Amino acid sequence: MEFRSELLTYLARRAAEGERKLPPMADVAAELGISVSKLREQLQVARALGWVVVRPHTGIQIQPPSPARALSLTMRYALALDRTVFDQIEELREYIEASYWIPAAQALTEADKQQLEALLNRAWGLLRDEPPQIPHREHRDLHLAIYARLENSFVRGFLEAYWDAYEIVGLNVYADYAYLENVWRQHERMVEGILEGDYQAGYRALLDHFEILHRRPGESLFATKSRPVDAAMEGKARREQERA
Repeated sequence: MEFRSELLTYLARRAAEGERKLPPMADVAAELGISVSKLREQLQVARALGWVVVRPHTGIQIQPPSPARALSLTMRYALALDRTVFDQIEELREYIEASYWIPAAQALTEADKQQLEALLNRAWGLLRDEPPQIPHREHRDLHLAIYARLENSFVRGFLEAYWDAYEIVGLNVYADYAYLENVWRQHERMVEGILEGDYQAGYRALLDHFEILHRRPGESLFATKSRPVDAAMEGKARREQERA
């Protein structure tokens, strides 16, 4: 596969051959027929995309594909130009989480379920603290943990990038206590559905959670509007559960 960058094409070929470490830069530049300065420029792009890491003593190491890194960069750029693009990112996130809820929940291990319970307990502890604290890290970790066992790295990558975008637009500092309490009640229902093996109940809680997001008090960062997720995905979720 050819890329517009000599180095990216080279990295893809080396990775496909099972190689994980690059030769010295002078050797790579000579093999590619480009100058070392041009190679360094292309290396910066490869690092930004997560294709390589550069460490002292170990040199340049080729990394496994990282959809999250590339998606996050694209979202950051889009949001820098127009913050309302988050509407589109949020809508796609809802479709993805709803679509993959059943297989994701079914793939979780007992240790994963204990982690979900621990995140819930920690979040409630923060909310009930004096003064209350926003459990953003727990919010992010809970959602990502539910989908962590999916084999589809692009789904996992998009969801990781989504939470980076969520922080960029400032939703991680949203502080209306009643709203946060309602959100975490839905999280409780989601986790209860997983723990009890009632994935349809957990799925309904997920959709209710999305509806709460559309009804934030005050000015919302994305439009409050009817979403087609419920009608589009409920049949899919039911079929997944019937096949289980």
